[in-house]
Amino acid sequence: MKWIIAFLVIATAGYMLFDGTRALVVGNYITSTEGDYAGQLGPWAGLVRSVGVDPNSAFMKIIFVAYGLSALAALSGFMTSQPWGRGALFLAAVLGLWYLPVGSITNIIVLVLLLFQRG
Repeated sequence: MKWIIAFLVIATAGYMLFDGTRALVVGNYITSTEGDYAGQLGPWAGLVRSVGVDPNSAFMKIIFVAYGLSALAALSGFMTSQPWGRGALFLAAVLGLWYLPVGSITNIIVLVLLLFQRG
């Protein structure tokens, strides 16, 4: 079960770290280039916009990077059975629920697995 948790966290937090870093360097996040949603950010953008944060601001891009690094650090602690690892990863998963829709789904799964995972 630990490896499923690791895969989900690496996929989500790793992508957020990559996308946030890329957005800081290039100026924008990765978006679809074709179809009805070409050039549009995901549903998370509407959520952060509703609380007064511009999804394309440097502040939001830094949040992506900081969250990605923090979640991966928490995962490292969890995978190496550090006393703080499980709690840190649980907190990281809760804090990642805003990343609609994929981050919300993966973090809910991580939270459920953490609740049922032993040792």
